[in-house]
Amino acid sequence: MLVTFLLLTLIAIFGHFEDFMGTTLLSRPLVLGPLVGLVLGDVTQGVMIGATLELIFMGNIKVGAAIPPDIITGGVLGTAFAIMSHKGPAIALALAVPISILAEMMISGLFVFRAGFNKKFNQYADDGDYKGIQRLHVLSGLLKPLLMGIIVFVALELGSSAIKSFLDLIPAWVQSGLQVAGNMLPALGFALLMNLMFNKRVAPYFFLGFMLAAFLKLPIIAIGGLGVIIALIVTQTPPKPTAPTDDDFDFDNTPAESEAIAPQHKLSKGTLRNLFFRSLTLEANFNFETWQNTGFAFTIIPVLKKLYHTKEAMAAALKRHLQLFNTSPYGSTLIIGITAAMEEQNSQDKDFDEESISSVKLGLMGPLAGVFDSLFWGTFKVIAAGVGTSLAIKGNILGPLLFLLIFNVPHLLLRYNLTFIGYNAGTKFLQNLSKSNVMDKLTSGAAILGLMVVGAMPATLMNIKTPLNIGSSSSAVGVQGILDQIVPAMIPLGLTFLVYYFVKKQAKTTWLLLGLLALGFAGSIIHLFV
Repeated sequence: MLVTFLLLTLIAIFGHFEDFMGTTLLSRPLVLGPLVGLVLGDVTQGVMIGATLELIFMGNIKVGAAIPPDIITGGVLGTAFAIMSHKGPAIALALAVPISILAEMMISGLFVFRAGFNKKFNQYADDGDYKGIQRLHVLSGLLKPLLMGIIVFVALELGSSAIKSFLDLIPAWVQSGLQVAGNMLPALGFALLMNLMFNKRVAPYFFLGFMLAAFLKLPIIAIGGLGVIIALIVTQTPPKPTAPTDDDFDFDNTPAESEAIAPQHKLSKGTLRNLFFRSLTLEANFNFETWQNTGFAFTIIPVLKKLYHTKEAMAAALKRHLQLFNTSPYGSTLIIGITAAMEEQNSQDKDFDEESISSVKLGLMGPLAGVFDSLFWGTFKVIAAGVGTSLAIKGNILGPLLFLLIFNVPHLLLRYNLTFIGYNAGTKFLQNLSKSNVMDKLTSGAAILGLMVVGAMPATLMNIKTPLNIGSSSSAVGVQGILDQIVPAMIPLGLTFLVYYFVKKQAKTTWLLLGLLALGFAGSIIHLFV
Protein backbone atom coordinates (compact mmCIF):
# COMPACT_ATOMS: atom_id res chain seq x y z
CA MET A 1 0.00 0.00 0.00
CA LEU A 2 2.99 2.30 0.40
CA VAL A 3 3.18 2.98 -3.34
CA THR A 4 -0.58 3.62 -3.47
CA PHE A 5 -0.38 6.08 -0.58
CA LEU A 6 2.56 7.86 -2.20
CA LEU A 7 0.61 8.23 -5.46
CA LEU A 8 -2.42 9.58 -3.60
CA THR A 9 -0.13 12.03 -1.79
CA LEU A 10 1.26 13.20 -5.14
CA ILE A 11 -2.30 13.82 -6.34
CA ALA A 12 -2.93 16.05 -3.31
CA ILE A 13 0.36 17.89 -3.89
CA PHE A 14 -0.58 18.33 -7.56
CA GLY A 15 -3.88 19.87 -6.49
CA HIS A 16 -2.18 22.31 -4.14
CA PHE A 17 0.25 23.25 -6.93
CA GLU A 18 -2.62 25.06 -8.66
CA ASP A 19 -1.30 28.33 -7.23
CA PHE A 20 1.68 27.80 -9.54
CA MET A 21 -0.57 26.91 -12.48
CA GLY A 22 -2.76 29.98 -12.82
CA THR A 23 -5.92 28.91 -10.95
CA THR A 24 -6.89 26.61 -13.81
CA LEU A 25 -9.28 24.50 -11.64
CA LEU A 26 -7.01 21.46 -11.71
CA SER A 27 -7.54 21.23 -7.96
CA ARG A 28 -11.32 20.73 -8.11
CA PRO A 29 -12.88 17.45 -6.86
CA LEU A 30 -14.24 16.84 -10.36
CA VAL A 31 -10.62 16.59 -11.59
CA LEU A 32 -8.85 14.99 -8.63
CA GLY A 33 -11.60 12.41 -7.97
CA PRO A 34 -10.96 10.48 -11.21
CA LEU A 35 -7.19 10.55 -10.52
CA VAL A 36 -7.78 9.01 -7.09
CA GLY A 37 -10.06 6.43 -8.70
CA LEU A 38 -7.38 5.63 -11.27
CA VAL A 39 -4.80 4.93 -8.55
CA LEU A 40 -7.28 2.76 -6.60
CA GLY A 41 -8.50 0.87 -9.68
CA ASP A 42 -12.02 2.31 -9.87
CA VAL A 43 -12.08 5.33 -12.18
CA THR A 44 -15.87 5.31 -12.56
CA GLN A 45 -16.40 5.53 -8.81
CA GLY A 46 -13.78 8.28 -8.61
CA VAL A 47 -15.59 10.26 -11.33
CA MET A 48 -18.95 9.91 -9.57
CA ILE A 49 -17.60 10.83 -6.13
CA GLY A 50 -15.69 13.76 -7.63
CA ALA A 51 -18.91 15.02 -9.25
CA THR A 52 -20.81 14.69 -5.96
CA LEU A 53 -18.18 16.67 -4.06
CA GLU A 54 -17.99 19.26 -6.86
CA LEU A 55 -21.70 19.93 -6.52
CA ILE A 56 -21.39 20.36 -2.77
CA PHE A 57 -18.37 22.68 -2.99
CA MET A 58 -19.36 24.44 -6.22
CA GLY A 59 -19.49 27.84 -4.54
CA ASN A 60 -16.21 27.16 -2.74
CA ILE A 61 -14.05 29.79 -4.42
CA LYS A 62 -11.23 32.03 -3.26
CA VAL A 63 -12.21 35.66 -3.82
CA GLY A 64 -10.26 38.43 -2.12
CA ALA A 65 -8.99 37.31 1.26
CA ALA A 66 -11.72 34.71 1.80
CA ILE A 67 -10.21 31.27 2.40
CA PRO A 68 -12.80 28.53 1.77
CA PRO A 69 -12.60 24.94 3.13
CA ASP A 70 -9.69 23.01 1.63
CA ILE A 71 -11.48 20.73 -0.83
CA ILE A 72 -8.17 19.38 -2.13
CA THR A 73 -7.14 17.64 1.08
CA GLY A 74 -10.71 16.78 2.05
CA GLY A 75 -11.62 15.61 -1.44
CA VAL A 76 -8.58 13.37 -1.95
CA LEU A 77 -8.84 11.73 1.48
CA GLY A 78 -12.64 11.46 1.38
CA THR A 79 -12.62 9.92 -2.10
CA ALA A 80 -9.76 7.55 -1.24
CA PHE A 81 -11.34 6.23 1.97
CA ALA A 82 -14.77 5.91 0.31
CA ILE A 83 -13.39 3.84 -2.57
CA MET A 84 -11.17 1.69 -0.34
CA SER A 85 -14.12 0.93 1.95
CA HIS A 86 -16.56 0.43 -0.97
CA LYS A 87 -19.04 2.76 0.76
CA GLY A 88 -19.71 5.25 -2.07
CA PRO A 89 -20.27 9.03 -2.34
CA ALA A 90 -22.21 9.42 0.93
CA ILE A 91 -19.19 8.32 2.98
CA ALA A 92 -16.87 10.51 0.88
CA LEU A 93 -19.07 13.44 1.83
CA ALA A 94 -19.03 12.57 5.54
CA LEU A 95 -15.23 12.51 5.54
CA ALA A 96 -14.51 15.34 3.09
CA VAL A 97 -16.46 18.07 4.92
CA PRO A 98 -14.75 17.90 8.36
CA ILE A 99 -11.33 17.22 6.82
CA SER A 100 -11.73 20.26 4.52
CA ILE A 101 -12.66 22.51 7.44
CA LEU A 102 -9.69 21.35 9.55
CA ALA A 103 -7.30 21.73 6.61
CA GLU A 104 -8.64 25.25 5.99
CA MET A 105 -7.52 26.26 9.49
CA MET A 106 -3.99 25.05 8.79
CA ILE A 107 -3.83 26.89 5.46
CA SER A 108 -5.09 30.12 7.06
CA GLY A 109 -2.32 29.79 9.64
CA LEU A 110 0.21 29.28 6.85
CA PHE A 111 -0.95 32.47 5.10
CA VAL A 112 -0.39 34.38 8.35
CA PHE A 113 3.05 32.75 8.70
CA ARG A 114 3.99 33.74 5.14
CA ALA A 115 3.52 37.41 5.99
CA GLY A 116 6.63 37.07 8.13
CA PHE A 117 8.69 36.71 4.94
CA ASN A 118 7.76 40.24 3.78
CA LYS A 119 10.66 41.76 5.71
CA LYS A 120 13.09 39.50 3.85
CA PHE A 121 11.50 40.38 0.51
CA ASN A 122 11.96 44.07 1.28
CA GLN A 123 15.61 43.48 2.19
CA TYR A 124 16.18 41.83 -1.18
CA ALA A 125 14.46 44.80 -2.86
CA ASP A 126 16.69 47.31 -1.02
CA ASP A 127 19.72 45.42 -2.35
CA GLY A 128 18.31 45.23 -5.89
CA ASP A 129 18.51 41.45 -5.55
CA TYR A 130 15.77 40.23 -7.89
CA LYS A 131 17.15 36.69 -7.80
CA GLY A 132 16.54 36.56 -4.05
CA ILE A 133 12.94 37.68 -4.55
CA GLN A 134 12.39 35.04 -7.21
CA ARG A 135 13.90 32.31 -5.07
CA LEU A 136 11.96 33.22 -1.92
CA HIS A 137 8.68 33.56 -3.85
CA VAL A 138 9.02 30.01 -5.18
CA LEU A 139 10.24 28.49 -1.91
CA SER A 140 7.47 30.13 0.10
CA GLY A 141 4.94 28.97 -2.47
CA LEU A 142 6.12 25.38 -2.07
CA LEU A 143 5.27 25.35 1.64
CA LYS A 144 1.55 24.73 1.15
CA PRO A 145 1.70 21.79 -1.28
CA LEU A 146 4.49 20.12 0.71
CA LEU A 147 2.82 20.65 4.09
CA MET A 148 -0.57 19.40 2.91
CA GLY A 149 1.10 16.50 1.09
CA ILE A 150 2.72 15.38 4.35
CA ILE A 151 -0.64 15.62 6.14
CA VAL A 152 -2.34 13.51 3.46
CA PHE A 153 0.37 10.84 3.57
CA VAL A 154 0.28 10.61 7.38
CA ALA A 155 -3.52 10.43 7.34
CA LEU A 156 -3.43 7.62 4.78
CA GLU A 157 -0.64 5.71 6.53
CA LEU A 158 -2.00 5.96 10.06
CA GLY A 159 -5.69 6.28 9.43
CA SER A 160 -6.58 3.89 6.61
CA SER A 161 -7.10 0.79 8.79
CA ALA A 162 -8.85 2.74 11.53
CA ILE A 163 -11.09 4.55 9.04
CA LYS A 164 -12.03 1.28 7.33
CA SER A 165 -12.92 -0.35 10.64
CA PHE A 166 -14.90 2.71 11.69
CA LEU A 167 -16.81 2.87 8.39
CA ASP A 168 -17.77 -0.80 8.66
CA LEU A 169 -19.54 0.00 11.94
CA ILE A 170 -21.72 2.76 10.47
CA PRO A 171 -25.39 1.67 10.59
CA ALA A 172 -27.69 1.88 7.59
CA TRP A 173 -29.71 4.81 8.97
CA VAL A 174 -26.56 6.94 9.19
CA GLN A 175 -25.70 6.15 5.58
CA SER A 176 -29.25 7.09 4.57
CA GLY A 177 -28.91 10.36 6.44
CA LEU A 178 -25.63 11.07 4.71
CA GLN A 179 -27.23 10.37 1.34
CA VAL A 180 -30.06 12.85 1.99
CA ALA A 181 -27.61 15.44 3.34
CA GLY A 182 -25.44 14.96 0.26
CA ASN A 183 -28.44 15.77 -1.92
CA MET A 184 -29.04 18.96 0.06
CA LEU A 185 -25.51 20.33 0.27
CA PRO A 186 -25.32 21.53 -3.36
CA ALA A 187 -27.82 24.23 -2.31
CA LEU A 188 -24.95 25.93 -0.49
CA GLY A 189 -22.80 26.01 -3.63
CA PHE A 190 -25.66 27.42 -5.69
CA ALA A 191 -26.44 30.04 -3.03
CA LEU A 192 -22.81 31.19 -2.90
CA LEU A 193 -22.79 31.58 -6.69
CA MET A 194 -26.06 33.52 -6.55
CA ASN A 195 -24.47 35.83 -4.01
CA LEU A 196 -22.00 36.93 -6.69
CA MET A 197 -24.59 37.76 -9.35
CA PHE A 198 -28.17 37.79 -8.09
CA ASN A 199 -29.99 41.15 -8.05
CA LYS A 200 -33.40 42.51 -9.02
CA ARG A 201 -32.31 43.45 -12.54
CA VAL A 202 -31.13 39.99 -13.60
CA ALA A 203 -33.18 37.81 -11.20
CA PRO A 204 -35.72 36.85 -13.94
CA TYR A 205 -33.00 34.99 -15.82
CA PHE A 206 -32.43 32.71 -12.82
CA PHE A 207 -36.08 31.70 -12.87
CA LEU A 208 -36.01 31.35 -16.66
CA GLY A 209 -33.17 28.84 -16.34
CA PHE A 210 -35.05 26.99 -13.61
CA MET A 211 -38.25 26.76 -15.67
CA LEU A 212 -36.41 25.53 -18.76
CA ALA A 213 -34.85 22.73 -16.70
CA ALA A 214 -37.82 21.90 -14.44
CA PHE A 215 -40.68 22.07 -16.94
CA LEU A 216 -39.03 21.47 -20.34
CA LYS A 217 -36.25 19.15 -19.05
CA LEU A 218 -33.60 20.88 -21.16
CA PRO A 219 -30.00 19.81 -20.38
CA ILE A 220 -27.68 22.39 -18.85
CA ILE A 221 -25.55 22.69 -22.00
CA ALA A 222 -28.66 23.68 -23.99
CA ILE A 223 -29.67 26.23 -21.35
CA GLY A 224 -26.15 27.64 -21.42
CA GLY A 225 -26.30 28.01 -25.21
CA LEU A 226 -29.67 29.74 -24.96
CA GLY A 227 -28.22 32.00 -22.25
CA VAL A 228 -25.42 33.08 -24.59
CA ILE A 229 -27.96 34.07 -27.25
CA ILE A 230 -30.14 35.98 -24.77
CA ALA A 231 -27.12 37.77 -23.28
CA LEU A 232 -25.97 38.86 -26.75
CA ILE A 233 -29.44 40.16 -27.62
CA VAL A 234 -29.99 42.00 -24.33
CA THR A 235 -26.57 43.67 -24.25
CA GLN A 236 -26.58 44.63 -27.94
CA THR A 237 -27.23 48.34 -28.39
CA PRO A 238 -26.81 50.44 -31.54
CA PRO A 239 -23.64 52.53 -31.56
CA LYS A 240 -24.18 56.11 -30.54
CA PRO A 241 -22.49 58.81 -32.61
CA THR A 242 -19.99 60.73 -30.56
CA ALA A 243 -19.11 64.33 -31.02
CA PRO A 244 -15.58 64.85 -32.34
CA THR A 245 -13.05 66.40 -30.02
CA ASP A 246 -9.94 68.39 -30.67
CA ASP A 247 -7.89 65.25 -30.04
CA ASP A 248 -9.45 63.65 -33.12
CA PHE A 249 -8.08 66.34 -35.48
CA ASP A 250 -4.70 67.74 -36.34
CA PHE A 251 -5.30 71.28 -37.54
CA ASP A 252 -1.69 71.67 -38.69
CA ASN A 253 -1.80 68.55 -40.88
CA THR A 254 0.87 67.00 -38.68
CA PRO A 255 0.68 63.92 -36.52
CA ALA A 256 -1.28 64.47 -33.32
CA GLU A 257 0.88 65.44 -30.40
CA SER A 258 -0.11 62.38 -28.41
CA GLU A 259 1.09 60.15 -31.23
CA ALA A 260 4.26 62.12 -31.73
CA ILE A 261 5.40 61.64 -28.16
CA ALA A 262 4.15 58.08 -27.83
CA PRO A 263 6.97 55.89 -26.50
CA GLN A 264 8.50 53.33 -28.81
CA HIS A 265 7.84 49.85 -27.50
CA LYS A 266 11.03 47.81 -27.48
CA LEU A 267 10.25 44.78 -25.35
CA SER A 268 10.26 41.58 -27.39
CA LYS A 269 7.37 39.18 -27.80
CA GLY A 270 9.43 36.62 -25.92
CA THR A 271 9.68 38.91 -22.90
CA LEU A 272 5.93 39.57 -22.95
CA ARG A 273 5.25 35.87 -23.36
CA ASN A 274 7.41 35.30 -20.28
CA LEU A 275 5.16 37.72 -18.38
CA PHE A 276 2.15 35.57 -19.25
CA PHE A 277 3.78 32.35 -18.03
CA ARG A 278 5.06 33.97 -14.85
CA SER A 279 1.62 35.44 -14.13
CA LEU A 280 0.41 31.87 -13.54
CA THR A 281 2.30 31.98 -10.21
CA LEU A 282 0.60 35.19 -9.09
CA GLU A 283 -0.98 33.58 -6.01
CA ALA A 284 1.82 31.13 -5.14
CA ASN A 285 2.89 33.20 -2.12
CA PHE A 286 -0.49 34.68 -1.17
CA ASN A 287 -0.48 36.11 2.36
CA PHE A 288 -2.84 38.15 4.55
CA GLU A 289 -0.64 41.24 4.72
CA THR A 290 0.33 42.13 1.15
CA TRP A 291 -1.69 39.48 -0.75
CA GLN A 292 -0.32 38.94 -4.30
CA ASN A 293 2.54 41.46 -4.17
CA THR A 294 5.44 39.00 -4.48
CA GLY A 295 3.62 37.26 -7.33
CA PHE A 296 3.39 40.56 -9.20
CA ALA A 297 7.07 41.33 -8.53
CA PHE A 298 8.06 37.83 -9.66
CA THR A 299 6.06 38.30 -12.87
CA ILE A 300 7.43 41.73 -13.82
CA ILE A 301 11.12 40.92 -13.11
CA PRO A 302 11.98 39.95 -16.75
CA VAL A 303 10.92 43.46 -17.82
CA LEU A 304 12.90 45.13 -15.04
CA LYS A 305 16.02 43.15 -16.02
CA LYS A 306 15.72 44.47 -19.59
CA LEU A 307 15.16 48.09 -18.55
CA TYR A 308 17.25 48.79 -15.44
CA HIS A 309 20.97 48.08 -15.28
CA THR A 310 22.01 49.79 -12.04
CA LYS A 311 21.44 48.57 -8.50
CA GLU A 312 19.64 51.79 -7.52
CA ALA A 313 17.17 51.69 -10.43
CA MET A 314 16.45 47.98 -9.93
CA ALA A 315 15.94 48.48 -6.19
CA ALA A 316 13.47 51.32 -6.74
CA ALA A 317 11.48 49.25 -9.24
CA LEU A 318 11.41 46.18 -7.00
CA LYS A 319 10.17 48.21 -4.03
CA ARG A 320 7.40 49.68 -6.23
CA HIS A 321 6.10 46.23 -7.02
CA LEU A 322 6.31 44.82 -3.51
CA GLN A 323 3.48 47.10 -2.43
CA LEU A 324 0.09 45.56 -1.67
CA PHE A 325 -1.58 44.08 -4.75
CA ASN A 326 -4.69 41.96 -5.21
CA THR A 327 -6.86 41.37 -8.25
CA SER A 328 -8.48 38.57 -10.19
CA PRO A 329 -5.74 36.31 -11.59
CA TYR A 330 -7.76 36.00 -14.81
CA GLY A 331 -7.47 39.70 -15.66
CA SER A 332 -4.11 40.30 -14.01
CA THR A 333 -2.11 40.26 -17.25
CA LEU A 334 -3.88 43.40 -18.48
CA ILE A 335 -2.46 45.31 -15.50
CA ILE A 336 0.90 43.56 -15.91
CA GLY A 337 1.09 44.55 -19.58
CA ILE A 338 0.21 48.18 -18.81
CA THR A 339 2.81 48.22 -16.02
CA ALA A 340 5.47 46.88 -18.40
CA ALA A 341 4.73 49.72 -20.85
CA MET A 342 4.89 52.32 -18.07
CA GLU A 343 8.17 50.91 -16.72
CA GLU A 344 9.58 51.08 -20.24
CA GLN A 345 8.49 54.72 -20.56
CA ASN A 346 9.99 55.46 -17.14
CA SER A 347 13.34 54.03 -18.25
CA GLN A 348 13.32 56.29 -21.33
CA ASP A 349 12.00 59.54 -19.83
CA LYS A 350 13.80 61.12 -16.88
CA ASP A 351 10.79 63.34 -16.16
CA PHE A 352 8.35 60.43 -15.94
CA ASP A 353 6.38 60.30 -12.67
CA GLU A 354 7.28 56.95 -11.10
CA GLU A 355 4.41 57.22 -8.61
CA SER A 356 1.95 57.00 -11.50
CA ILE A 357 2.92 53.34 -12.00
CA SER A 358 1.75 52.40 -8.51
CA SER A 359 -1.32 54.63 -8.85
CA VAL A 360 -2.44 52.91 -12.06
CA LYS A 361 -1.91 49.45 -10.52
CA LEU A 362 -3.90 50.30 -7.41
CA GLY A 363 -6.61 52.03 -9.41
CA LEU A 364 -7.15 49.13 -11.79
CA MET A 365 -6.91 46.14 -9.48
CA GLY A 366 -10.34 46.64 -7.85
CA PRO A 367 -12.50 47.27 -10.93
CA LEU A 368 -10.83 44.52 -12.96
CA ALA A 369 -11.22 42.07 -10.06
CA GLY A 370 -14.96 42.71 -10.06
CA VAL A 371 -15.30 42.21 -13.81
CA PHE A 372 -13.10 39.13 -14.21
CA ASP A 373 -14.18 37.37 -11.02
CA SER A 374 -17.79 37.71 -12.17
CA LEU A 375 -16.94 36.58 -15.69
CA PHE A 376 -14.95 33.49 -14.72
CA TRP A 377 -16.31 32.46 -11.32
CA GLY A 378 -19.87 33.45 -12.10
CA THR A 379 -20.06 32.40 -15.76
CA PHE A 380 -17.41 30.10 -17.21
CA LYS A 381 -16.98 28.05 -14.03
CA VAL A 382 -20.73 27.73 -13.59
CA ILE A 383 -21.22 26.50 -17.15
CA ALA A 384 -18.18 24.22 -16.99
CA ALA A 385 -19.29 22.71 -13.66
CA GLY A 386 -22.88 22.34 -14.82
CA VAL A 387 -21.92 20.46 -17.98
CA GLY A 388 -19.12 18.50 -16.31
CA THR A 389 -21.03 17.32 -13.24
CA SER A 390 -24.17 16.41 -15.22
CA LEU A 391 -22.03 13.90 -17.15
CA ALA A 392 -19.67 12.86 -14.35
CA ILE A 393 -22.46 12.10 -11.87
CA LYS A 394 -23.33 9.20 -14.20
CA GLY A 395 -19.70 8.01 -14.28
CA ASN A 396 -18.85 9.56 -17.66
CA ILE A 397 -15.14 10.51 -17.84
CA LEU A 398 -15.96 13.18 -20.44
CA GLY A 399 -17.39 15.26 -17.58
CA PRO A 400 -14.02 16.26 -16.04
CA LEU A 401 -12.46 16.76 -19.49
CA LEU A 402 -15.22 19.09 -20.69
CA PHE A 403 -15.10 20.90 -17.35
CA LEU A 404 -11.43 21.81 -17.86
CA LEU A 405 -11.83 22.68 -21.55
CA ILE A 406 -14.90 24.90 -21.17
CA PHE A 407 -13.18 26.90 -18.44
CA ASN A 408 -9.56 27.03 -19.54
CA VAL A 409 -9.79 27.57 -23.31
CA PRO A 410 -11.29 31.07 -22.88
CA HIS A 411 -9.30 31.65 -19.69
CA LEU A 412 -5.85 31.00 -21.13
CA LEU A 413 -6.56 32.62 -24.51
CA LEU A 414 -7.85 35.80 -22.89
CA ARG A 415 -5.13 35.87 -20.26
CA TYR A 416 -2.40 35.47 -22.89
CA ASN A 417 -3.77 38.16 -25.21
CA LEU A 418 -4.43 40.64 -22.40
CA THR A 419 -0.67 40.71 -21.76
CA PHE A 420 -0.05 42.11 -25.24
CA ILE A 421 -3.15 44.32 -25.22
CA GLY A 422 -2.07 45.91 -21.95
CA TYR A 423 1.45 46.51 -23.22
CA ASN A 424 0.56 47.82 -26.68
CA ALA A 425 -2.57 49.83 -25.90
CA GLY A 426 -2.14 50.58 -22.21
CA THR A 427 -4.61 52.85 -20.46
CA LYS A 428 -5.97 54.08 -23.80
CA PHE A 429 -7.45 50.61 -24.31
CA LEU A 430 -9.31 50.88 -21.01
CA GLN A 431 -10.51 54.38 -21.89
CA ASN A 432 -11.92 53.09 -25.17
CA LEU A 433 -13.65 50.23 -23.37
CA SER A 434 -15.14 52.70 -20.93
CA LYS A 435 -16.47 54.95 -23.71
CA SER A 436 -18.14 52.02 -25.48
CA ASN A 437 -19.45 50.50 -22.22
CA VAL A 438 -17.88 47.17 -23.14
CA MET A 439 -17.08 46.33 -19.51
CA ASP A 440 -20.65 47.06 -18.42
CA LYS A 441 -22.04 44.93 -21.25
CA LEU A 442 -19.63 42.12 -20.41
CA THR A 443 -20.58 42.15 -16.74
CA SER A 444 -24.30 42.28 -17.53
CA GLY A 445 -24.09 39.51 -20.13
CA ALA A 446 -22.04 37.32 -17.78
CA ALA A 447 -24.64 37.74 -15.02
CA ILE A 448 -27.47 36.77 -17.38
CA LEU A 449 -25.70 33.67 -18.66
CA GLY A 450 -24.40 32.60 -15.24
CA LEU A 451 -27.75 33.00 -13.51
CA MET A 452 -29.60 31.01 -16.18
CA VAL A 453 -27.22 28.09 -15.65
CA VAL A 454 -27.34 28.41 -11.84
CA GLY A 455 -31.13 28.51 -12.03
CA ALA A 456 -31.15 25.24 -13.95
CA MET A 457 -28.96 23.44 -11.43
CA PRO A 458 -31.43 22.91 -8.54
CA ALA A 459 -33.87 21.27 -10.95
CA THR A 460 -31.19 19.22 -12.69
CA LEU A 461 -28.56 18.32 -10.11
CA MET A 462 -30.44 18.17 -6.76
CA ASN A 463 -32.56 15.10 -6.07
CA ILE A 464 -34.57 15.93 -2.94
CA LYS A 465 -38.06 14.48 -2.55
CA THR A 466 -40.53 13.88 0.24
CA PRO A 467 -42.18 10.48 0.87
CA LEU A 468 -45.05 12.04 2.85
CA ASN A 469 -48.61 11.08 1.99
CA ILE A 470 -51.94 12.79 2.67
CA GLY A 471 -54.90 10.65 3.63
CA SER A 472 -55.38 7.06 4.78
CA SER A 473 -53.36 4.18 3.38
CA SER A 474 -56.10 3.13 0.95
CA SER A 475 -56.58 6.61 -0.53
CA ALA A 476 -53.27 8.25 0.26
CA VAL A 477 -52.02 10.95 -2.07
CA GLY A 478 -48.31 11.59 -2.36
CA VAL A 479 -47.23 15.12 -1.37
CA GLN A 480 -44.38 14.96 -3.89
CA GLY A 481 -46.86 14.33 -6.72
CA ILE A 482 -48.85 17.41 -5.72
CA LEU A 483 -45.71 19.55 -5.56
CA ASP A 484 -44.58 18.34 -8.99
CA GLN A 485 -47.91 19.35 -10.50
CA ILE A 486 -47.49 22.86 -9.10
CA VAL A 487 -43.76 23.41 -9.68
CA PRO A 488 -41.39 20.52 -10.37
CA ALA A 489 -38.27 20.53 -8.16
CA MET A 490 -39.97 22.91 -5.71
CA ILE A 491 -38.09 21.52 -2.71
CA PRO A 492 -34.59 22.00 -4.22
CA LEU A 493 -35.55 25.52 -5.32
CA GLY A 494 -36.94 26.44 -1.90
CA LEU A 495 -33.91 25.03 -0.10
CA THR A 496 -31.56 26.97 -2.39
CA PHE A 497 -33.31 30.24 -1.58
CA LEU A 498 -33.36 29.42 2.12
CA VAL A 499 -29.58 28.98 2.11
CA TYR A 500 -29.19 32.10 -0.06
CA TYR A 501 -31.11 34.07 2.59
CA PHE A 502 -28.59 33.02 5.25
CA VAL A 503 -25.66 33.74 2.92
CA LYS A 504 -26.98 37.29 2.45
CA LYS A 505 -27.17 37.54 6.25
CA GLN A 506 -23.41 36.74 6.20
CA ALA A 507 -23.76 33.39 7.94
CA LYS A 508 -20.47 31.46 7.94
CA THR A 509 -20.10 28.77 5.31
CA THR A 510 -19.01 26.25 7.95
CA TRP A 511 -22.22 26.73 9.95
CA LEU A 512 -24.33 26.44 6.82
CA LEU A 513 -22.59 23.18 5.92
CA LEU A 514 -23.23 21.77 9.37
CA GLY A 515 -26.82 23.02 9.31
CA LEU A 516 -27.56 21.28 6.02
CA LEU A 517 -25.97 18.08 7.33
CA ALA A 518 -28.18 18.23 10.42
CA LEU A 519 -31.27 18.96 8.32
CA GLY A 520 -30.49 16.01 6.06
CA PHE A 521 -30.06 13.64 9.00
CA ALA A 522 -33.18 14.86 10.78
CA GLY A 523 -35.24 14.74 7.58
CA SER A 524 -34.08 11.20 6.87
CA ILE A 525 -34.79 9.94 10.41
CA ILE A 526 -38.36 11.30 10.52
CA HIS A 527 -38.93 10.30 6.87
CA LEU A 528 -39.50 13.87 5.74
CA PHE A 529 -36.96 13.65 2.88
CA VAL A 530 -35.45 10.87 0.81
